[in-house]
Amino acid sequence: MLGTRHGLARESPAVAKEWKPRLAAKLDLKTLTLSPVEGFTLSRVDGFTTVRELAILTQQPPEQVQSFLERLVREGAVAEDEDAPPASAPSPIPSPAPSAPPTAPSPVPSVAAADEVPEPEDGEDDAPDAATAEEREATAATHRKLFETRLHALEAAAREQLAGTAQEPELSALCFDPLSPVVIAVLENPQAGLVHARLVAAHHRAPAGLERVTARADFARDAEVQRLLLRNPQLTETQLKRVTSSKRLIALWKLSVSREVPERNRAGCSRQLRTRFQTAAAEERVELILSTEGRALAGLSGLPVDGKTTSLLCKRTYSSSLLVQNIARWAAAPPALIAHLLRQPMVMKQPHLRSMVSRHPNAPSEPR
Repeated sequence: MLGTRHGLARESPAVAKEWKPRLAAKLDLKTLTLSPVEGFTLSRVDGFTTVRELAILTQQPPEQVQSFLERLVREGAVAEDEDAPPASAPSPIPSPAPSAPPTAPSPVPSVAAADEVPEPEDGEDDAPDAATAEEREATAATHRKLFETRLHALEAAAREQLAGTAQEPELSALCFDPLSPVVIAVLENPQAGLVHARLVAAHHRAPAGLERVTARADFARDAEVQRLLLRNPQLTETQLKRVTSSKRLIALWKLSVSREVPERNRAGCSRQLRTRFQTAAAEERVELILSTEGRALAGLSGLPVDGKTTSLLCKRTYSSSLLVQNIARWAAAPPALIAHLLRQPMVMKQPHLRSMVSRHPNAPSEPR
């Protein structure tokens, strides 16, 4: 019988816990009808993880996981010959899209989407993440629980040693270790990848561990890692500079006003914006001023612009009242730009705008 052949829970619970199910050699996912939870469970079947560990990882009763695996054996999705060792662990299989928020996770850390934080820029190496926020939160909670219930009890030295050779799910769970040496060992593990860098960026609270993330170019250029690091309150000024070094002025400004970024990091982004504004190309300066309708100018007080920037600004026709007002409040606005604003039809037709611009220190004495 099936239960006897595989040592399932109904026959021998002790043996069932040691069963390490593996996928069938020619598995066609299109032939299976799976719920979101079942799809996630199947994605964790790798020939190395036992039924008991699958139950812990997916937060399900062992009997439920066992029953599901029995069905997959009958359907040919899980190999019947459990004694044959798998050649290598297969890549995770994506679970089908749920019709309602599932309780099963996917291996990507949780982070709230922010309207004010810029999308990945051109050249940033980041693949679209189809996991829902609920799935990411559930995954992070599962890995954290595994660390707290099984791994945290180990001595620090033992955890550090384990981190260097661990595989899933322990490798992801160790990303929640508060000690930097353990986290550094995780990131040096040959199995470590972007999933683990993202977990560390989101949840580690020691600068030494975060330093190892920002020091690796393949991690630091990932847009999701960058977003998570910028939301981490323990990011140092040096690390912040490294993360934002490739971002355009408009992206820096958005970060400097984002409610999703801690105050300390917002202030750091503001300082980076002022520093970079002084050396940026004229076209990028103009992009910042126009895209923000001049709101970015409030944080750039005292910084002058060059002739090319002034020339580009003076070639435009202005129809935004907010942009005109913000330029009128900008003490460093060049005289040529103020004179150009006074000639704009919108300014000439609205007395309050003309009055604001005329009172600027660089306004011509006899405006035309």
